[in-house]
Amino acid sequence: MTIPQETRESELDTLIRAKYPILYIVSWEERRIEQMLRQVARGLRKKLFGWTITNGLRSLEEFETSRPDPSTCPPLNALDVITASQESAIFVLKDFHPYWDDRRPLAEQPVVVRRMRDVTNHLKESRKTLILLSPLLIFPPELEKDIVVLEYSQPLSGEMQQSLERVLRSAREMNGVKLELSPETQEKILSAAQGLTCTEAENVFARSLVLKRTLDVDVIIAEKKQIIRRSKILEYFESAENMESVGGMSLLKEWLAKRALAFSEKARQFGLPEPKGLLLLGVQGAGKSLIAKAIASQWRLPLLRLDLGSLFSELVGSSEQNMRTALRLAESVSPCLLWLDELEKGLAGVASSHASDAGTTARVFGSFLTWMQEKTAPVFVVATANDISILPPEALRKGRFDEIFFIDLPSAPERAEIFSIHITRRGRSLRNFDLPELARISEDFSGAEIEQAVISGLYDAFEAGHDLTQTDILQAIRHTIPLAQTMETQIKNLRLWARTHARPSSPLGQPLPSGGLRHMEL
Repeated sequence: MTIPQETRESELDTLIRAKYPILYIVSWEERRIEQMLRQVARGLRKKLFGWTITNGLRSLEEFETSRPDPSTCPPLNALDVITASQESAIFVLKDFHPYWDDRRPLAEQPVVVRRMRDVTNHLKESRKTLILLSPLLIFPPELEKDIVVLEYSQPLSGEMQQSLERVLRSAREMNGVKLELSPETQEKILSAAQGLTCTEAENVFARSLVLKRTLDVDVIIAEKKQIIRRSKILEYFESAENMESVGGMSLLKEWLAKRALAFSEKARQFGLPEPKGLLLLGVQGAGKSLIAKAIASQWRLPLLRLDLGSLFSELVGSSEQNMRTALRLAESVSPCLLWLDELEKGLAGVASSHASDAGTTARVFGSFLTWMQEKTAPVFVVATANDISILPPEALRKGRFDEIFFIDLPSAPERAEIFSIHITRRGRSLRNFDLPELARISEDFSGAEIEQAVISGLYDAFEAGHDLTQTDILQAIRHTIPLAQTMETQIKNLRLWARTHARPSSPLGQPLPSGGLRHMEL
């Protein structure tokens, strides 16, 4: 649902008229917020002043003509001037948070904090409003009851639309670029830019026009890599895989194809909710991670990998904060895919968390589950797991994930398809290979084991000085003991659970692995 741009201006207007003394706006974009405040100040017939440590207190309405005032650069001096002013005005203090940051000398903190509390009491009886503008939310506990926090970090759709129009207008005027966007294309561009600030969006729109002479979704998505890299919590994955790289899994592919357009505005108007996520359960090496990368390519969304193990820290409360930061970051660059690989390892020990780590793991896991249930941002979660017995039952109930798919060992036709993918990928013609024979000999092999058989055959062929042949691959297959034989019991139990708790990814039922399991009745 599109939020009207007037909502934020109306919110500010209401809070100022209600005489809230201090408003704390969290945003990276001073220019955008100043433009909004100018509109609000005009509507309320109030003057607008801004303060920085470099220029002091000066009029923002007459910014081009007003001169810096060095006498008001010190924070305490600026607060004194605000207190003495008889104007009906709005005062914007930019980056004021360092002056009560606990990293500053202790002698400076109490004076600034106490003076701010004095100003707060004065503002309640005046026609003045104080606005703190900063990209960081930092304030002393003494002011907690007097400050109203407004999160304006991300622009609204209307503001992003204006940024797009500004870039297109500038391109037409300066470079003669004539670009007409259809409503569908414009929606894709704005959706891809979601999570960027207006400044970042305008930069990447201009970059796309320079590189491609058009607005390219891939160029815009690539810009989000910088946001992820700066966070050091999530990992941005460059997905070179696509659905053509995935052998078999036709039922899963069909399910995903139906949801490829689920993040569009057309889907919202039709009444479709945005898909929440997918849990892929299966045998190791069956292609769970591969399908996660292929989804990102098919849906043309950025793929972010969250390593649950990296969230945990020795500092009290840091692990929980890392999880909240990671989830907020994923939402800020949405629509996107959030990939949690081997979920059961990251959540190992949840049941005994209260005894082993003072409940940290349980709290981190609980906050993630709550977010999964309540999230409204278009973040599609793709979680993979090998051992279902470790996962707590609350992670599997409906509402957390849209669906749970079981990815079994590939059937004979699927094995033939996987062989064809890896042989073709390495530049060999399929006419030189008997795929049905390779599929028959490689019974119980996973997709990863099939790939390694082809690679091993390449090594043997290279050493022998000839091109890859059928014999090279067959020899590699015969020397491989598949995981299905070394982990028969675990795979049997996994299949037993999946028969009644998960959807199959393929329509063809796969018999149990050899070595005794195949003859057991399930």
